[in-house]
Amino acid sequence: MSKIEILIVEDDEITALHLSMSLQKHGYNIIATCDNIQEAKKNITSHKPNLVIIDISLQDTNDGISLGKEVRETFNLPFIYLTSHSDDGIISQAKLTEPYGYIVKPFDPSSLHATIQMALFKFDVENTRNNDITTLKVDKLNLEKLLYSKRATDKPIVPFGDDYHLDISICETFYNGQKIKLTKKENAFLRLLVAQLGQVVSFEQATNYVWDEHGATENSVRTLVWRLRNKLETDIIKNASGIGYYIEE
Repeated sequence: MSKIEILIVEDDEITALHLSMSLQKHGYNIIATCDNIQEAKKNITSHKPNLVIIDISLQDTNDGISLGKEVRETFNLPFIYLTSHSDDGIISQAKLTEPYGYIVKPFDPSSLHATIQMALFKFDVENTRNNDITTLKVDKLNLEKLLYSKRATDKPIVPFGDDYHLDISICETFYNGQKIKLTKKENAFLRLLVAQLGQVVSFEQATNYVWDEHGATENSVRTLVWRLRNKLETDIIKNASGIGYYIEE
């Protein structure tokens, strides 16, 4: 397994040396130590480290915070702040850049190692989630194909549950031939369930497909399902505890 490569951005030579030695003892590869933003960005571009450790107060300013923001938004890398500050204003500014951890000076080598491992783990989870959402956006484009493939005949009718069917030509749901009056979001969620009969629709899939606006949560989905169940004649929407919902195929 290749070593984790780390860039240190710290303008105090003693701290930078102590940090570098501690990290090397834990098996990390230090690609460079920098004392300013310009040098740091050059090293990030040329070496592409796995993680960046940034002193918040570079050159007695808060330049480390602006670098942290750029590391996340431009380079898409995990970063950890190194700080001796307890000032609430500075910490509040730092929080806005969404770091993957904090190391407080003077640091403990074991805590440093744990913080780095957690930061790398959080970054991997975040990237996996983002990739899943990207995939879901592609699935959204293919939803009509999924529904079309589930037709029982050559008509645009997809049967599901007992005595339900979805008319994909008019985007309406029926029970025993009677149309069920649904809102736009209820209809979208039901279409998503029907397109994936027998498979769990996760909370993330639901929020990504049903809600155009940002801010939808798991509770948004639960509320939608509660309203939808009240409109359906039978209880066909099943819970997958903590994951999402499904309709049996």
